[in-house]
Amino acid sequence: MTDDLILETISVTKNFFGDKSSGVNNITIFIPKGKITAIVGESGSGKTTLLNLLYGNLQPDHGEVFFKEEQVLSRDRGLQQAHKVMRMITQNGSDMDQHLSVWDSVSAGLPDEDKSLAIQKVTEALHMLHIYQLKDQYFAKLSGGEKQRVTIAKALISRPEVLLLDEPFNQVDATYREGLQHDIRDIVQEWGVTVVLVSHDPAEILSMADELIVLKEGEIVENGSPEELYHSPKLLYTSQILASCSQLTFAQAKICSIKSRRGVVVIYAEHIKISVLGSKWVVKKVLFKGFYEELIIEREEVTLRVINYKRGKYPKGSTIGIRISKYFEFGKWEN
Repeated sequence: MTDDLILETISVTKNFFGDKSSGVNNITIFIPKGKITAIVGESGSGKTTLLNLLYGNLQPDHGEVFFKEEQVLSRDRGLQQAHKVMRMITQNGSDMDQHLSVWDSVSAGLPDEDKSLAIQKVTEALHMLHIYQLKDQYFAKLSGGEKQRVTIAKALISRPEVLLLDEPFNQVDATYREGLQHDIRDIVQEWGVTVVLVSHDPAEILSMADELIVLKEGEIVENGSPEELYHSPKLLYTSQILASCSQLTFAQAKICSIKSRRGVVVIYAEHIKISVLGSKWVVKKVLFKGFYEELIIEREEVTLRVINYKRGKYPKGSTIGIRISKYFEFGKWEN
């Protein structure tokens, strides 16, 4: 393993109840040090299983997991150095004591020998997550976002080298989600922590991750940077996970004046521009998105999604022309 990598799996397989469609199969990944790696995929694709294999909560049926050059074994076989420098945070915070204050929650487990050092560590962690003002509040009284910040602060107090996050923003209100994402990014940059996270939300992973690993039915189907996979997906599956898009058949693509050579065409909403020229489409729905709208338009039983920044200009029932600037082709080649 090179110095810029910290975690690695070699041909790892973990199935449940003898079912090869469960868990993960023949997974080889390389996790770079000091970066954020996101594992993405539909429900049941094996994301959490892979995270638990990296952490040592599970022992693979076949293959090996390495932290640096040390093989990571199941934690129930004994605590290794690799286990000591990794922390995992689940989406429900089930391991937290609901009746402790924030301060006591974060400081729990620290050695009692050096009180001044403990105070320094807790204070630093609470300030890093912007929750110092909550130090006297009971954990049970906090919001979902505040609880997640406390849980992360507790994990960071021992200065782990790797932080594994399972759906870290699932219980966090949208208002506070972006702030927490920025805080995690700051922690990675300032403390050099390596983060591996599982998420189903494309907005989260595209704005946070340095590397993406796309899982489907327990196998890696694509990996690369968010920019690379978003702008040049090799698979239909990847485009559907990462973007708000319209999926068309070969015949439907013709109605959109697309000369496709393959059986499936995908168009991202931002690649459809409203134009005074072109065939007319009927606005079937107008979805409010804050500072913009998403228009659902239809023509000859083909439906597309279009982003509109001139809110209110195109009400339901009106007609618009469109221009498609980019699209992706997948599936079998057509004659």
